[in-house]
Amino acid sequence: MKVSLFEDVYIHPSAVLLGDVKIGKNSSVWPGASIRADFNSITVGEYTSIQDNSVIHATPFYGTEVGDYVTVGHSAVLHACRIGNNVLVGMNSTILDGAVIGDNSVIAAGSVVLPGTVVPEGSLVTGIPGKIKEGKAVPPERIRQGALVYYELSRRHLKGLETFPPDKVMEAINKYDESD
Repeated sequence: MKVSLFEDVYIHPSAVLLGDVKIGKNSSVWPGASIRADFNSITVGEYTSIQDNSVIHATPFYGTEVGDYVTVGHSAVLHACRIGNNVLVGMNSTILDGAVIGDNSVIAAGSVVLPGTVVPEGSLVTGIPGKIKEGKAVPPERIRQGALVYYELSRRHLKGLETFPPDKVMEAINKYDESD
C-alpha cells in the first residue's frame, strides 16, 4: 500500500497520508488533515481540497472515494463513503459508512449523514441526522467556485507562501505596540 500523488498536489507538512491513498492533480491537503487508508483504498479526485483537521478513513468493507472539485471543510469526517463531483462538505460534518453523496450537493456545516444514506444529485443536507431540504439546491457553479478558491490558495503555498511561526507573530505584535 503506497501513497500516490498526481501532478501539482499540495500536501501541508503536518498532514498525514497513510496506506493506499491516491490524490488527483491540483488537489490539496491542509494542516492537520489525516487520510488513513490502512484498511482499504482512499481516492481523492482533481481540484479537491481536504481542509484543516479533516479525517478520511476507510473500513475493511468500504473504501472511500472523493470526487473532483470537492471542498471538504475544516474538521469534517468522511468514513468509508462516496462523495460525488462538485460537492461541498461543510465544516464539522460527518459522513458515515456506505453513504453516497450525489454530484452538485452541499452537506451543511455540522450535519451528520447516517450510514447507508443515499443523497441524490443537487441536494442540500442539514442537521443531525442529515435531512434533505427540498427546493434548496445550491447552484453548481457556486460549489465549484469554492473549490477553485482553495486551488488558487494551494498554488500560493506551492510557490513558497511565507508562514509566520507564533514567535514571529508575537514579535510583530510587540513591535506594533511599541510604535504607539
